[in-house]
Amino acid sequence: MGVIEIIGVAGSVSLLAGWRLYLCIFATGLAMRLGVLPLPEHLESLSVLANPWVMGIAALAALAEFFADKVMWLDSLWDTVHTAIRPVGGALLALAIVDPSDPATQVIAFLLGGGASFLAHGGKASARAVVNTSPEPVSNIAVSSVEDVATMGLLWLAYENPLAAGAVALVLLALTVALLLWARRVIKRLFFRVPKAEGVGRGMP
Repeated sequence: MGVIEIIGVAGSVSLLAGWRLYLCIFATGLAMRLGVLPLPEHLESLSVLANPWVMGIAALAALAEFFADKVMWLDSLWDTVHTAIRPVGGALLALAIVDPSDPATQVIAFLLGGGASFLAHGGKASARAVVNTSPEPVSNIAVSSVEDVATMGLLWLAYENPLAAGAVALVLLALTVALLLWARRVIKRLFFRVPKAEGVGRGMP
């Protein structure tokens, strides 16, 4: 793969790790274990994800996240705990994707991967906090399920088609920024309402 494709794959995986870090690790390891995802030579460092111990721990963590992410407010608590974990995980995944013989590229990948994961995590956590203001649990479960399906589908697309990975990364980045802006507007409207002046609406001057 060329530089653009490598950046696209690294960006896509990092952004998706900001949503579902453990699912990204487990799904990648499982695909490699089953031979569905043959890695090119420069991605051989990702083969550690196919280690049975790594897969087992990632599967248990992904299962815990699957259920925690569908319970109102527990999902926000889970997101808070993972504020540091997801960016570091995304940075390490990005680091494993780039050419290990180029230290400068690895440093850049680590920084950008961590930043992308942190941005995606922030968008997800902010959006879920807004969804939690709804009294019914259906919307919470629906949003979480969409995130599960989208993570699996986009992760497969990023690895299967490196040319599409760049487009996936750009779409995820745009979606993350949109979620952050939307959550900011909603939170501002809910908690920072400007009180009406006294007498307004009562016919008083």
